[in-house]
Order: sequence, then C-alpha cells, then structure tokens
Amino acid sequence: MHPDRRQALAALAAFAAVPTVRAQAPWPTRPVRVVVPFGPGGVADLTARAVGQKLGEQLGQTIVIDNRPGAGGVTAGIVVAQAAPDGYTLLLMSNGTAVSQGLFKKLPFDAQKDFAPVSLLATFDLGVIVPANSHFATLGELLVSARANPGKLNIGTVAAGSTQNLAAELFKSTAGISAQVIPFNSTPALVTALRSGELDAGIEIIAPIKAQITGKALRVLASFGERRPTGLPDVPTAAESGGALAHLQIASWNAIAAPARTPPAIIERLTRELQVALASRQVREQLADLDVDARSSTPEQLQALLASEIRRWSQVIAQAKIPRQ
Repeated sequence: MHPDRRQALAALAAFAAVPTVRAQAPWPTRPVRVVVPFGPGGVADLTARAVGQKLGEQLGQTIVIDNRPGAGGVTAGIVVAQAAPDGYTLLLMSNGTAVSQGLFKKLPFDAQKDFAPVSLLATFDLGVIVPANSHFATLGELLVSARANPGKLNIGTVAAGSTQNLAAELFKSTAGISAQVIPFNSTPALVTALRSGELDAGIEIIAPIKAQITGKALRVLASFGERRPTGLPDVPTAAESGGALAHLQIASWNAIAAPARTPPAIIERLTRELQVALASRQVREQLADLDVDARSSTPEQLQALLASEIRRWSQVIAQAKIPRQ
C-alpha cells in the first residue's frame, strides 16, 4: 500500500473513533438511587445512608435511599434487576440475598447472574443472647446443659428463614446439640420472651439489641464473628470455645451491586469510590456507633462471598427441612 494511502486511512480511522469516545457520557450526571430491601431506621438502612452521604460528596451527586422492604428482599431485587444498567440504580445486597436463593422455589432473578457485584460495605455480628439473670455464665455451660438434656433447650430467633433463624440451625448442627428453635415475628417480641424467661437463649444481630445489653437486661454469651465485637471486647467468639465450634463463623453483611451489564468503567469507579468512603474516619466512626464494621472488597471478592453464602445457606435450609416458599 502506498505510504500516502496508509496515512490517509489511519487518519480516517482516528477521526471515526472520536464520536465513540465523545458518546461515553461522564458518570454520574444526576442523583444515584440505592434500593434498600429493608425499612427505614434499621441497621442496613442506616449503613446505606452513612456510606451514601460520603459517596455522594465524593461523586458530586446526591445518593437517594429508596426503601423497598418485603418478600425477603425480592421486591428490591426485582427493581434493580429490571433497571437500566447505567449506574443510576444500585442494590443494597445482603446475606439475605443469598438466603433467598435457597429459600424460594423460584425467584424472578438470579442473584449471581442478574447483578454485577461492586463492593462489600460492612459486616455486623450475631450472638448467643441470654437474659441477664440466666444461670448460663458462658457458652460452654449452655452447651453442657443442652447435651445433658436433649431437646429441652429453647432458642428464639426472628422469623423462620431469616439469617438469625438459619444461624440458630447452623449453630445447633455444628455444636451437635438437640434444641428447639422458636421463631418470633420481630426483635422486640424476641427480647420480651427472653426477659420474661420464656426462652433459654436467643440468636440475634447484636446491634439492634445493644441498648438491652448495655442496660443489663440481656447478656451476650458469645458472638459468631471472626473476632470479638468492636463495642463489646469482653464478649468471646463462639470459635474461642473450641471443639466443634472452633471454625464456626457467621456474620451478617451488606454490599453494593448494580444491574448486570453495567459498564465496567462505572463498576470500577464505584468500587474505587466506595473503598475511599469506607476507609474514611467519618464513615468508620458512624458505623462503629451502630456496632457495624466498615469493610470494602473488590467485585471478585464479593462475587465469591455471595456464591459461598448461597451454598452454605442452601445446605442449612435443606438440613433443617425448612419448606421452600
């Protein structure tokens, strides 16, 4: 090919590429919506608002929290799965997303295919709770009693199929004890049953009952986290008791995901900005006040966590013979 013709074709190709570059509009140019599958005022909602405020400052746009509680997170999931993959509608994903995959016979979306993972946001502890006047001083004492009296121990949780309820089932099977797991319709109802002596123990997220703990109405025998709760350093982990529980770790978590097919450049920008927000002292202190640990991740790490959690909770649901909805 003649050198002049080669140069002309190269120039034409470069010119043709210009409109493509210009067509990629900057992001974001308007408010970004985060759909939260829980009502206002809860730990997940407050976490989303704390992180959202900082993220909005960094992006120069408002982060709008859209609460869509109900149906085990399915309502919120549908909204995001069907949204345009343009970075303006995001999902507050949680371990409840993983639970739903095993709990429902059929979902209107696939959590691993219809969402693009962005980053983990936070983790928060669950624990074994007893009334303040309980004769169990340690988790070890509770386990000894449960093994000596099969089927007699009553453990309360919130709704059947919830993370807390499944955590109780996993705790039972891992510890090798026979106990009755009794679901209640709300955390306040569970607390009332514990304080009245109706229950021997409960398994609940620590954050919503922190006031009951600091007020000396309830005690935490152990947490299920990988390390002791930040706000309760004297509370041991279940793993510290050793034996069958040596490797037991259960944590509730929140994360951010986008609709599948969201442009990689937007996912990368979001991940980077969330890492900055979650590393900020302001956000870490806000979340610590809620007994929540700020924790970011890569999209790949979040994808692996979701897959692992789906496998784990599907097995627990099957072993506990919990009917699929």
